[in-house]
Amino acid sequence: MTQRYLVTGGAGYVGSVVAAHLLERGHRVTVLDDLSTGFAEAVPEGAEFVEGRIQDAARWLDGSYDGVLHFAAFSQVGESVVRPEKYWENNVGGTMALLAAMRAAGVRKLVFSSTAATYGEPDTVPIPETAPTTPTSPYGATKLAVDHMIGGECAAHGLAAVSLRYFNVAGAYGALGERHAPESHLIPLVLQVALGRREAISVYGEDYPTPDGTCVRDYIHVADLAEAHLLALDAMTGGAATGAPATDTTAAGDSVPAGEHLICNLGNGNGFSVREVVETVRKVTGHPVPEITAPRRAGDPAVLVASAEAARERLGWTPSRPDLADVVADAWAFARRTATRDEEGRA
Repeated sequence: MTQRYLVTGGAGYVGSVVAAHLLERGHRVTVLDDLSTGFAEAVPEGAEFVEGRIQDAARWLDGSYDGVLHFAAFSQVGESVVRPEKYWENNVGGTMALLAAMRAAGVRKLVFSSTAATYGEPDTVPIPETAPTTPTSPYGATKLAVDHMIGGECAAHGLAAVSLRYFNVAGAYGALGERHAPESHLIPLVLQVALGRREAISVYGEDYPTPDGTCVRDYIHVADLAEAHLLALDAMTGGAATGAPATDTTAAGDSVPAGEHLICNLGNGNGFSVREVVETVRKVTGHPVPEITAPRRAGDPAVLVASAEAARERLGWTPSRPDLADVVADAWAFARRTATRDEEGRA
């Protein structure tokens, strides 16, 4: 059954990969992105592209859409500390305008790109959805505020919604991969060293209470993440997103009816240390990766690992690419492709 979806932020990393998955399932996709952090060339072939802000979503959103997948947010933690107003205006104000546009158009299904940053420094690991939410940055605070906003919209106006709280997303999906300016994520930074674009990788702290003294994080392949979004749509549409037959209870698990806001963590449930990531990059790329030991960064928890039981039980989601080497290999292929294209562009 073909559905029509609006993907906000669909020219960005995760949004573009999810849009590609929707198109592969035969759905109609409109990408709404202002290109402030995304790339026009990342919009998958076959998607309609509208350059615009989520604050103006009412200009394009109408009753012909079956749902919205919302990725249009600023996500740099450090920048959010020095420019919090930018994050509140876009992440919270923009989502408020989007929800109003959905309400006016009668579009009653939403998948929201949330984050593990809503938890702050956890008391228990693996982190369940019931963990206290005490974000340590304006970025995390804005995402938590949106989760609360969505919950109110569901209760008051019959929206069906799923918030997916990501841990560390990595890897690539064909020609779609991770690009940030500036780059702050570990795997692409280490790959920059392997490409010769950075002299060394800084390891912030080597005295944490972990097996090798470096921080441990939960990495999830971006394609696994995309599958979770389609399963979230399934839970609200009776299998329409992945092509499963519509039933009273979806193939993905329990349905998410109008009025419910389901929150699920997304992660592998296994952690990898900074040094394990660096060593994996060395093995995958065959390049040396020099390290520089630096002091701990304030606010860096020793271990952040997800409990993804809710996603497994409610959505039927299980990561199919849990091996860190596979994640790095896909990211490496994308990094080399991007480097070659950049060099050809300068020639």
